[in-house]
Amino acid sequence: MNLPNMLEAKKRDKNSNIEIYDYKEVKIDENLVGKKFFVRTYGCQMNEHDGERVKGVLLSQGLIECETLDEADLAILNTCAIRENAHDKVFGFMGLVKKMKESKPDMLLGICGCMAQEEVVVDEIKSKYKYVDFVFGTHNLDKMIEVINERVRTGRQNIEVYSILGNVCEGIPERRDSKYSAWVDIILGCDKFCTYCIVPYTRGTQRSRKYEDIISEVNRLKSEGYKEITLLGQNVNAYGKDFYEDYNLSNLLRDVSDTGIERIRFVTSHPWDFTDEMIDVIAECDNVMPYVHLPIQSGSDKILKLMGRKYTKKEYLELYNKIRNRVKGVSITTDIIVGFPGETEEDFQCTLDVVNECKFDGAFTFAFSPRVGTPAEKLEDNTNIEDKNERLHRLNEVVNKYSNEANQRCVGSVMKCLVIGKSEKDESKYMGYTENMKLVNIVSSEDVIGKIVEVKIDEAKSFSLNGTRVEEC
Repeated sequence: MNLPNMLEAKKRDKNSNIEIYDYKEVKIDENLVGKKFFVRTYGCQMNEHDGERVKGVLLSQGLIECETLDEADLAILNTCAIRENAHDKVFGFMGLVKKMKESKPDMLLGICGCMAQEEVVVDEIKSKYKYVDFVFGTHNLDKMIEVINERVRTGRQNIEVYSILGNVCEGIPERRDSKYSAWVDIILGCDKFCTYCIVPYTRGTQRSRKYEDIISEVNRLKSEGYKEITLLGQNVNAYGKDFYEDYNLSNLLRDVSDTGIERIRFVTSHPWDFTDEMIDVIAECDNVMPYVHLPIQSGSDKILKLMGRKYTKKEYLELYNKIRNRVKGVSITTDIIVGFPGETEEDFQCTLDVVNECKFDGAFTFAFSPRVGTPAEKLEDNTNIEDKNERLHRLNEVVNKYSNEANQRCVGSVMKCLVIGKSEKDESKYMGYTENMKLVNIVSSEDVIGKIVEVKIDEAKSFSLNGTRVEEC
């Protein structure tokens, strides 16, 4: 048994060599072959991609994926640690599984992902949730089968979580959720240590994949018929800094562009590492999509400093305007936290000022919630939850206004959309995304799933567009 340690997780050693190795298959206990499994994933795109790997490994061992929890012989919760409500959802779901295990005593429950890397979470699981059968973290997903086998062999709760710099394992089996759009990890971990963020503790140090392995994966996806790939990293802009002297994200974007795959995206960017060369690539390469997610978090220099963001409002706006002016038709979205410890009404107004100036195409907005073990947890917080929620409401009104205005400007235009499935709102329509990442519900007389089609935009709402395939006009 190995337990997480937050003090160890925060250590960084620039002289340490990160191990890069290939996945080695281990056979699962024969009693589990043919059993049904259910995976639920919470959180960011990195978590979603990890969820694809969890499914891929289990499928490779002869287990069968099922649609609902009540069918499952094995359930795995792939967790997120960013905000308090993610914790609440996971523990609530664990309670549901406990009831099911009363009638299905042989059912196995596992926890993985970022919550598994938190000391307080694992301590609680050990003391209060003894029906959780196994726990593994973000650094040993490739060893999942061994963790499960040990639980089956001993009959005891098995916890294997490592608080280390991390590693890079290539070739873990995957069961991708889409046949048309795929995630591609390019850098793991984070060294930014924003004071509110748990990710550097749960995901380890920044470590880049070899660009040859990334290009090989993109070429393979293209040959399999994928239309779009999204390059992933907690701080994708830092790609290559740990590994190469003269090769970075701008170089990688050009090389990925040269594969000829039809659409390329990347998330998530930190303003600190966003270079002019990156802007040039987005502007010059037709298959690098004109969409940038650029978190600001706050418009107050005082709060940005407390957050450890390493840029000022002025520097952010200079970068924002460079992107907006250089990249034709670009959409820019952001992340904003309200109610950070020390935030006054004046600080909040600075955030509103930035939103009014930038007129973002959209924003993910949150009220601050402290994460155990981060520096922000220890800051004095004089803003009550009612005031935080009231600020969040005011912020969302402004954000939604500009999101709607950006969408209204699309009405009457023809936009290329990658169609990914049936519309969630109306089964008679299809849903897809424009090049600048706007959701469109599409009228078409034929099945267009998996195709890039031209769509005339007929109507705009705050969070989506309605349109008709051009051939239908």
